[in-house]
Amino acid sequence: MSRRFINQLGERERIQQTFLAADKQLRANRNGNLYLQVRLSDRTGSVNGMMWNANDRVASLFDNGDFVQVQGTTQFYNGNLQIIISDIERAEPGAVHADDFIRLTHADVDGMLERLDAMLRSLRNPDLRQLAECFLDDEVLRDKLRQAPAAVKHHHAYQGGLLEHVVSLMEVVQLVAPHYPALDLDLLLMGAFLHDIGKIDELVYDRELAYSDEGQLIGHIVIAVGIVEQMTARAAAASGRPFPPELALRLKHMIVSHHGQYEFGSPKLPMTPEAVALHLLDNLDAKLHSFARLMDEDANLDSSWTPYHAGLGRKLFKGQATSPAAAGPFGGSHDASR
Repeated sequence: MSRRFINQLGERERIQQTFLAADKQLRANRNGNLYLQVRLSDRTGSVNGMMWNANDRVASLFDNGDFVQVQGTTQFYNGNLQIIISDIERAEPGAVHADDFIRLTHADVDGMLERLDAMLRSLRNPDLRQLAECFLDDEVLRDKLRQAPAAVKHHHAYQGGLLEHVVSLMEVVQLVAPHYPALDLDLLLMGAFLHDIGKIDELVYDRELAYSDEGQLIGHIVIAVGIVEQMTARAAAASGRPFPPELALRLKHMIVSHHGQYEFGSPKLPMTPEAVALHLLDNLDAKLHSFARLMDEDANLDSSWTPYHAGLGRKLFKGQATSPAAAGPFGGSHDASR
């Protein structure tokens, strides 16, 4: 039987196939009975799995990051698809086809890298241009940038997603900055490139998407500031003169303030025109991508609305209900190749 991917599943379907397991939790309900909750994923997305009347033995059959063989039935709960599991165990290696589980960007990675190189080499500020060359010459960093996601669960949460987000943001910067003479285009472009650079080490992405120990303990903002300090020192050594202290300070401020608000994890509020612009444009790119994904991957094909998304505090209006073959709200489709 050919595989049915998560974005192809409907209600009350019998399932017997392999998924990637994450976020395994053995919990007790109000009556003290144990149940197992686990996030099951393939290359098209993820779905919550629930197994009632579970126990420690069942929970010990697999670990997070394992491929698991699942039997169960799909159902909708509060508008979201989930799988009620009747049996789950670690999958045999021969049952796993890696291409079914590695979620990649649909964009051309090599093309995006070429576009990134071109934008960085367009910088006119000689100090920023020298700094850019240090990044462009670092093959280890470039390889990580090819693979890293921009997040674990939210926007651009797939391999190559960070590069896709950064290139998109830099292209938006090139469109918007000329309209505002107070903005330093070179500084804003470099800030857009660097704002999430710490995610190359904050996240792990060889199989499942998760946080590294460094990511859990200090996070991508602190990691990014450290990378900038290393690279400005490298740029100074290459040029034979110190990297301008204020320029380095402005870059680091853009990184530490790009979340925009303290409650969103920003150590500082934006205090320069470029920092304000970076926060707003970064938020625009991330939010539009998240909205498009949630609408395009919504399993409720007969409804004009998505289910309520707690992270957004709202449902999203898709408009006229579409068939599985119809285009999504931003030109996507409910296709197993997604």
